[in-house]
Formats: sequence, C-alpha cells, structure tokens
Amino acid sequence: MRDHSILLLPGDGIGPEVAREAVRVLEAIGRRSQIRFAFTEALIGGAALDRAGLPLPAETLQRCRSVDAIFLGAVGGPRWDGLPADRRPERGLLDLRRAIGVFANLRPARVLAPVLDASPLRPEVVASTDLLIVRELTGGIYFGEPRRLSEEEAVDTLRYHREEIVRVARVAFTLARGRRRRVVSVDKANVLASSQLWRGVVAEAAGEYPDVTLAHMLVDTAAMQLVRDPAAFDVILTENMFGDILSDLAGGVVGSIALLPSASIGAAPPALYEPVHGAAPDIAGRGIANPLGAILSVAMMLRHSFALDEAAARVEHAVEQVLRQGVRPPDLGGRATTEEVGDAVVNAIALSETPIPVAQREGGG
Repeated sequence: MRDHSILLLPGDGIGPEVAREAVRVLEAIGRRSQIRFAFTEALIGGAALDRAGLPLPAETLQRCRSVDAIFLGAVGGPRWDGLPADRRPERGLLDLRRAIGVFANLRPARVLAPVLDASPLRPEVVASTDLLIVRELTGGIYFGEPRRLSEEEAVDTLRYHREEIVRVARVAFTLARGRRRRVVSVDKANVLASSQLWRGVVAEAAGEYPDVTLAHMLVDTAAMQLVRDPAAFDVILTENMFGDILSDLAGGVVGSIALLPSASIGAAPPALYEPVHGAAPDIAGRGIANPLGAILSVAMMLRHSFALDEAAARVEHAVEQVLRQGVRPPDLGGRATTEEVGDAVVNAIALSETPIPVAQREGGG
C-alpha cells in the first residue's frame, strides 16, 4: 500500500493549532480505514519570514511539488503589517497558489443542522443552504500590478485572460453536474471591462454544458441575495476578489466562518487545502480556535486528492455527530477547547458505523 504524502504548512496564529487537529483526524481515518498517510512539514507566511526571511522559501516550494496534497493552516498577523506588500505573509500564499497552478478554489457552505441556531438568519431562511463557491484563484486584482505612485496615490490593476476564465468556468459547470445543475456567475459587468469579458466567456463555456442552467448576477445583488435567500444558490462562479468576499459572507450565513473548508485545485496535483478563516492572532495560543473548518478541509482532501469518498463522508458524519452531541467551540456558543473538539471528532470516527453513506458535498470527484 502506497503512502499518501501530505505536506503540512501550519503557518501563523491559530494555523498550527487547527492543523494539529486536522492531522489527528487524518490519523484516525488511517487507523479506521487502513489508509496510510506520510506527513512532512515546511514554513510559510510570517513563520517563514521570521526564520528564513521570505514568506515562501524555495525549500517549501520544492517540497510542495513532491507531495500528493498540501494542507495549510493560516498566514498573517499584525506583527508583519508594516512590511512591503511583496514581503507580507499573505504574499507567500498568493505565490504558492500561482506556483503550483491551483486556479479553482472550492468553498462549500452548508448549514449543519445541529448548529442551525448559530446563523444570524431566521431558521426558515437558512435551513436548506447548501452552496458551493468556485473562485478563480490565480488572476484578477490580487495578481495585477500594484503601484504606489506617491504618499497620496496608488494603483491596482485587474486583469483577466480568456483562458483563465474558461478553465475555472469548466470546473464550476462540471461540479454543478454532481449537484443541482445550477450555476450563478457573479461579476460587475455593468461597470468593469474585465467583468464584461468574464460574462461573455462564461456564457460561451456554458454551451458545453447544456444540462446545466446558467444565470448571471452582479456582485452587489449576489451579496444581498446570499443574505435574503441563501438556499436559492447551488454553484456560484466568480473571480478572485469577489469570491474572497462572498465566501466570508457565506461563513456568516451558516453561523461561523470557522466552519468553512476549502480546496484549491489545478490541472494536476498537488491540490491545496485550508480552512477559509484567517490566522486570528488575537486568540492564538488560547485553545479556543474552532478546528472544524480545518477538519472539513481534510475531508475535501480525502475526496478530491485521494478519491476516498467513503473516508471523506466518515469525517463529515463525525463532525455533524459531535455538534449534535453539543460539543461546540466558543464561536458556536459553546465552551469546548480546540483539542476537545478534535478529541470528539477522532472518537466519533473510531466508533462510526460501517459503511458510512457517501455524499459528494461539493459535487464531482
């Protein structure tokens, strides 16, 4: 049996804390399902700046290219805020995504029944929410040409090429086929030339998927509709910055951004997995970080990188089970520590039934 090789990039703030619980869950799955994982670890973000002088050391990038999958905790923090943009911890993550060619960021947001009360929305509004944001990851304003013209003026450019749009659109349409076959493409085509290109290219790509319904929506309308009727969405396809913002909004809709996992995929391995939340340095070291987004991210890893659908479903089932038992971290209104939440998920995996029904939460494989 070949080991599944995983590179751990714990990063900054609460990153190492949630990464630790994610690894424990993978180890529990390995014991339960007789799957072997081989873990190595490297530096990224602020931790890399402190020890190697760069947010993405060459050694880290070299290791990334030699593994089956990558798990990242979080990067950033106020201690590095004074650095130039190209030296900040976040630059390491942006450069990593581009270097390994992960162009589609999958961010599912599903209301978990045991914590329905954590959402600020009325239960009847939010109860059936189960959506997937497909965010283009290596283009747009984050990879434009920022220039500080003077102390009082700065410029950022937003650029997209047809092929960048086509490839992420195909991912969204393909995943929609495994879900409810509806895609909403979000843009700002009434104002931005890049969005006008986006809308036209997505409409062309939709012709390859006649079984999937496509609708276009302006980003401001999409933000309003996510709060007004989140259950109406199936797959949301959008560019880099809009996807970043809307997925945080989706975190609020389902009750906590710390519940949201993500997978960043490209044309070839490795894929990159990380919780949607940031480094949260204000709570780092206090043992109160919610590790469930990280744990659900390894479920996505099991499904997308290793085609272990049953193992992924086992992790997702365990998360819902422990929440049903009342094990909640503080952001969900409970008192369980990071480690206690991890313990509960690990125990639920060990005691889970065989087999677990497989549900492809994100659609596709």
